[in-house]
Amino acid sequence: MTHPPASAPSPKNWLTTVLLSFFLGGFGVHRFYVGKTGTGILMLITCGGVGVWALIDFIMVLVGAFKDSDGLVVSRQA
Repeated sequence: MTHPPASAPSPKNWLTTVLLSFFLGGFGVHRFYVGKTGTGILMLITCGGVGVWALIDFIMVLVGAFKDSDGLVVSRQA
């Protein structure tokens, strides 16, 4: 399997990730969306790290530092 270059943006939609993180972040739904199933399950079990982990993820998505399961940044497309 070949991976896209690291400089390529994630194929996941930024706005979808922001909305999932904001409304369902405590359940880890945004992590399931970007392919991070393992940490999505952990967020589900811990209620988003009692909210702290969910807040950090939300901020990371907003500033464009959140990565998908392939290590590609989920960012706004121009």
